[in-house]
Amino acid sequence: MPTRIDLATTLLPREVQAIRDAITAALRLPDPQRPSQTIGQAKAGIYAFYDYDDEPIYVGQTAEGFGVRLGRHLTGQRSDAVAKYVLDPFEVRSVWMWSLPHIGDLPAKARKAELDPYEYTVYKILLRTSAFNAILNEGEILRAKPQRLPDPLKCVIIPDDIFPDRCHPDVRIARRAQTISLLAKNISERKVSPGLRRALLTQTKRLNALALARYEALGGVIEVEGAEGVVEEPEGLFVMP
Repeated sequence: MPTRIDLATTLLPREVQAIRDAITAALRLPDPQRPSQTIGQAKAGIYAFYDYDDEPIYVGQTAEGFGVRLGRHLTGQRSDAVAKYVLDPFEVRSVWMWSLPHIGDLPAKARKAELDPYEYTVYKILLRTSAFNAILNEGEILRAKPQRLPDPLKCVIIPDDIFPDRCHPDVRIARRAQTISLLAKNISERKVSPGLRRALLTQTKRLNALALARYEALGGVIEVEGAEGVVEEPEGLFVMP
């Protein structure tokens, strides 16, 4: 007999709690640039989210600490990117964090201007490594002089026992299609920035690539024009066009 769940004491589903625990554990790791403190105590830096294919999907900066910023994105505290359906936290498997203590030591009001060039540097790196040459950020990343970056702290926030279900392509396709639908609805009801429409385009490219990979992995064949005008069907049949 399965164990009954105590509805009075169980606050979060097991998977959600496990992911939150993984995020908490990541934020307790030593800051590579200042090992006397945890990365969660770092006051300023750049972060990037990667999906289950190690594809970069979002870059941001924080002038208030990684713990605060990541909490808004990943634990239901709502960030603009999540609220506008640009970013689905479900897609995030790992987080990279570049701690910049020399900026964190500055007064809070002075940090953003100093962070902008570092955010632009990470953004350009992510674009070069992206299979789609695109990131989901809605806002424009200000052009700036590239900066020398420290090594990032790379943290996987999806536990191994959850990973197989989370990364199943059919689950990811369904989630991504839902995100696109909600994002498109948001766009249709408001006057929005070009960046939001760019995010929609990027998400549709990502969905198409995922659906195509799944189709081909299951033996599907894309129809192609043969040398003699013959079209190959997915089932291996050949018909005249």
